[in-house]
Amino acid sequence: MLSVSSTGGGCIAYLEVLPWARDHEEFKRIVDVMRRSTARVVIVFAHESQMLYLMEEVVRQNVTGLQWMASEAWTGAATLQTPQLMPYLAGTLGIAIRRGEIPGLREFLLQVKQFWEHTFKCRFARTNHSDPGRPLCTGQEDLFSAVTEFLDISNLRPEYNVYKAVYALAYALDDMLRCEPGRGPFSGNSCGDLKSLDPWQLVHYLQKVNFTTWFGDEVSFDENGDVLPVYDIMNWALLPDGKAKVQNVGDVKRSALKGEELTIKDNQIFWNFESKEAPRSVCSESCPPGTRMARKKGQPVCCFDCVPCSEGKFSNNTDSMECSSCPQDFWSSPQRDHCVPKKTEFLSYQEPLGICLTAASLLGTFISAIVLGIFICHHSTPIVRANNSELSFLILVSIKLCFLCSLLFIGRPRLWTCQLRHAAFGISFVLCVSCILVKTMVVLAVFKASKPGGGASLKWFGVMQQRGTVLGLTSIQAAICTAWLVSSSPAPHKNTQYHNDKIVYECVVGSTLGFAVLLGYIGLLAIISFLLAFLARNLPDNFNEAKLITFSMLIFCAVWVAFVPAYVNSPGKYADAVEIFAILASSFGLLVALFGPKCYVILLRPEKNTKKAIMGRGTNKP
Repeated sequence: MLSVSSTGGGCIAYLEVLPWARDHEEFKRIVDVMRRSTARVVIVFAHESQMLYLMEEVVRQNVTGLQWMASEAWTGAATLQTPQLMPYLAGTLGIAIRRGEIPGLREFLLQVKQFWEHTFKCRFARTNHSDPGRPLCTGQEDLFSAVTEFLDISNLRPEYNVYKAVYALAYALDDMLRCEPGRGPFSGNSCGDLKSLDPWQLVHYLQKVNFTTWFGDEVSFDENGDVLPVYDIMNWALLPDGKAKVQNVGDVKRSALKGEELTIKDNQIFWNFESKEAPRSVCSESCPPGTRMARKKGQPVCCFDCVPCSEGKFSNNTDSMECSSCPQDFWSSPQRDHCVPKKTEFLSYQEPLGICLTAASLLGTFISAIVLGIFICHHSTPIVRANNSELSFLILVSIKLCFLCSLLFIGRPRLWTCQLRHAAFGISFVLCVSCILVKTMVVLAVFKASKPGGGASLKWFGVMQQRGTVLGLTSIQAAICTAWLVSSSPAPHKNTQYHNDKIVYECVVGSTLGFAVLLGYIGLLAIISFLLAFLARNLPDNFNEAKLITFSMLIFCAVWVAFVPAYVNSPGKYADAVEIFAILASSFGLLVALFGPKCYVILLRPEKNTKKAIMGRGTNKP
């Protein structure tokens, strides 16, 4: 019986001839299948005699253009290397037992009497088994002119294996004889004894054998007790005279240090094709790295399309069946043949948006510092002293802090910036808004005190009470920030959901409730300030600061009401940009609305910066 299988949809055929196969009809059938197959490479597992039967049928059907791959059983079969078969079998590749050289073997053979008698057809006088009809050997026979297969030691294969086996035993015995009593590997630290040697004791030393032969082959055993394999790769070359030459074109071996190695000398291989090149046994070109093989429906699996790997996947080998996914922090290269680190995205100081926001923050800080300087230089003037100059200074300082805290939102997020940015922003704005709230309450108290019987209300709004109110309101925000940071602190986070090929560095708020309470408290104070200022907007002109507070709180509330939906719908770094914009816009609104008219009077209309003008009696209206 014959057994045939194929891989690659007929691209490579495997032919296994069962040991008892002799039926010519079976060989005819299998050769017929090979002739009609798309396979160009045929691997045959058979004995030498069976190959003769097979090749007879191959010659009869004239099946040419095949690349034969031989098993070890017929790689070196001389009976197949005939002028009739070589046109078909030339170029055959196969493996053979390792060929080696045994030093001293030739000299040893020359000293064997039976070898001498066989070679020169003579006899020695004292040899019992010699043919008495032969002439006596003189010892002067010419060895160089003698032709005998026994002197051909260039192709020793089974003999070389025997040579290595004998040396392995010799090394094992040598190691056993070197064993020192009391330091042996066996029970009671005993050593093996040649006089009463058990096989398992010798096996123990065989397992540790490791030496290199004179020919350069490593001899040792693996964990299963198998010797490390080494085989020669043979090629059947066709000489010009029609004869065959079996040549070594490489080897395959496994060593303890380098593992499995395959070495092939491509330039020495004889290919039995007109192109003199290796045959191609596929109907599609190989798929390069960056693609995967997709089988064509209804065709052999050696017929396929090369489909590029999808985004985020790669293949770095030729003819990959599947594309592999890149690690989490990596993305596929444009060629899809390797993975590259994902680009990182955050609001940077180097990009245009970050530069503009940084410039606006520093500009606001600079303007706040100038306004503070103007107020300090004119601290004794009525317009500065009116309605508690200390609160005005504190508002300017808090606005300056608001501008500066926006810088914490720019740059690569780190743990300390994530924790500090919202705490600094929340406390700075509460300090500013609480000072404005106290200012508004003072305006209402002064107006009420100007009426008959209303003087008692001023005792609740003295300097100490104002400071205490500001401190108390700010302390509440500080407590909210502390509880937020302790319970669920903001932290840097690498977000891979916004973009597949980018990593967005952002600060997660940790607790959404904490962030909402922080913003809600600021909004509550701002709304109260706005309502009180709105109620006081129609007070006499000498108390016109209520109008400025009303306008500033209107701007502040409008900015932060618009901030919430914009912040929620902005991804990645744009969420930070929206928050910075809200901080800057509200800070500029407070600075301009509260201190713009006062700076105008101080610098450009100094005649109005008098007590009489403030009280509405000193100057005429333009």
